[in-house]
Amino acid sequence: MKKHIVVLTGAGMSAESGIKTFRDADGLWEGHDVMEVASPEGFAHNPELVLDFYNQRRRQLKDVKPNQAHNDLAQLETNYKVNIITQNVDDLHERAGSTDVLHLHGELRKIRSTGDDNDIKVWTEDINLGDTCKKGYQLRPHIVWFGEDVPMMDTAIKICYAADILVIIGTSMQVYPAASLINYIQPDTAIYYIDPKPAITNNGKVTVIKKSATEGMNALLTLLK
Repeated sequence: MKKHIVVLTGAGMSAESGIKTFRDADGLWEGHDVMEVASPEGFAHNPELVLDFYNQRRRQLKDVKPNQAHNDLAQLETNYKVNIITQNVDDLHERAGSTDVLHLHGELRKIRSTGDDNDIKVWTEDINLGDTCKKGYQLRPHIVWFGEDVPMMDTAIKICYAADILVIIGTSMQVYPAASLINYIQPDTAIYYIDPKPAITNNGKVTVIKKSATEGMNALLTLLK
C-alpha cells in the first residue's frame, strides 16, 4: 500500500512561476489595500475595481506555467498517494499533472453567483459588471475573501488526519484557518517544511528545508528515497 503524502502549499509555491506572493512587505497586494480587493465589503463598495483586479490575475495565468516544484509534486504520485491542499488560487498544480488538489481559498478560473454559493462554473475570461447567473445575480470570482467561511476546511482536516507524511511548501503559516491544519495530523506523521524564510524552527518533529520551492523539492526527493 502506498504511503500517503499530504502537501500544504502557499504563495511561495507559485512565486517561481512569476505569480507574486499574496502581499508585499508593505501590506499591499498589487498596489491595493487587501481589504479593498479581498473582502465582501470591498466588493460591495467598488465591484468594478474588484472584478478588474481578479480579471488581471486570471489573464496572468495564461502567461505563466508550472515550475519544477509543481512538476516534482505531480511525479510523487508514481510512488505515493498524494493529496495537495493549497492556499493558492491558480491552477498550476493541476497543469503540472497533480490529480487530487483541494483549493482552500477558491480558484481564479471559476466564478459563482452572488445569490447562490453553490452555483459555480469554470470561467477563463473576464468577469464584467452586469454578467449574471441564470437567476439574474451578479457573478463574482470564486475566491474565499477575508471574513468569509472556508467551505473546504473540514475536508482538508480529514485529509491531514490520514497523512503518513506532511509536506508544507511556501507558506508563512500565518493565515488561518489554513495554518491550523498542521494540528490535525497523527502524532507519528513526519513533517517537512520547505521555505526560504521558515516560520517554524527545526526540531524533532519538523524537518526544515530552508530553500525555495524548487530547490526544496529537490532536497525532499532525496530525503524520501
